Amino acid sequence: MATENNNMAMPKKNPLSLQIDLSKFEKATDDEKKQQDVMSESVTFFKDGMRKLMKNPLAVGSIIVLILVILMMVFAPKFVPYSYEQIITVEGKRDKSAANLAPFEYSKLETKYIEQGGKVFPHIMGTDELCRDYFIRVVYGTRVSFLVGVVAAVMVVIIGVIYGSISGYAGGKVDMVMMRIVDIIYSLPEMLIIILLSVVLRETLQLDTFPILHRLGTNMVSMFIVFGLLYWVGMARLVRGQVLTIKENEYVLAARAIGAKPWRIIRSHILPNCISVIFIAAALQIPSAIFTESYLSFIGLGVALPMPSLGSLASAARSGMQSYPYKLVFPAVMIVLIVLAFNLLGDGLRDAFDPKLRK
Repeated sequence: MATENNNMAMPKKNPLSLQIDLSKFEKATDDEKKQQDVMSESVTFFKDGMRKLMKNPLAVGSIIVLILVILMMVFAPKFVPYSYEQIITVEGKRDKSAANLAPFEYSKLETKYIEQGGKVFPHIMGTDELCRDYFIRVVYGTRVSFLVGVVAAVMVVIIGVIYGSISGYAGGKVDMVMMRIVDIIYSLPEMLIIILLSVVLRETLQLDTFPILHRLGTNMVSMFIVFGLLYWVGMARLVRGQVLTIKENEYVLAARAIGAKPWRIIRSHILPNCISVIFIAAALQIPSAIFTESYLSFIGLGVALPMPSLGSLASAARSGMQSYPYKLVFPAVMIVLIVLAFNLLGDGLRDAFDPKLRK
């Protein structure tokens, strides 16, 4: 016990030594030691952003809505025994009495067939004027609109990020020329170009060899072309502004000093630091493209018949709006849900990942 006390005692300071006198210091208490503990674990920028995103109820609700819409688009055609162009038949005969049925309503032939012991899948959203199941047409219309939004966002991100990165990193005369090209593209009327391209492609382009493009029609092909030609300029300007700021940092200068090539610097050092801004802009680009497609389909410049889209379904429902208002409600609600969900998700991504909004 005496030995232990001797070991715990403070050593005496030599008067001629320059060392600190340890007897003037006290041992830290348990409370003082706890203050030195790490209050939170070290997390990456992405994990921290996702935690903040999951705490946003509107963003989480938007994610749930989008997941439900995607599940409906994927699995509904597997369970519903109708196709988007199929005219309802009963025992192999066309059912003319199945036109404009209300939701969960059966036609006369279907009712008679059910009374005889047959089974008929219910029309969840009724039928249209050509005796086609309206629910499956809304599902396929949602597929088309969703596909347009995602493809447009991917095209915008790829072209805009590459163009904006080159312009911002090069600077000088290269940046000036590239930005003047962007200004010229901004001045082009996109709707007029879509109409002109659709007319030209209808006469020159043969889509029979491409089944998917043939179903969509020349109007949709021209819309994708316009997305690739015009819609990327906003993304390019955004990325250029980020690159102009980031390329002045010390780690970019260090990469240049060791001889790293420009493309490697852009890919490894600049783009990872502005990836959050790119994701946010892409999320907000999807509802813009969906709304554009719905608007063009509403005025007759969308997908080729009989392929439906939400805009074409809403346009077709105008003629019977007083007698069958639900035909307009279903596609309109889907457009509102998708566009609102993506907008709220984009706002949530901005609040979670934008460094300027971080506390």
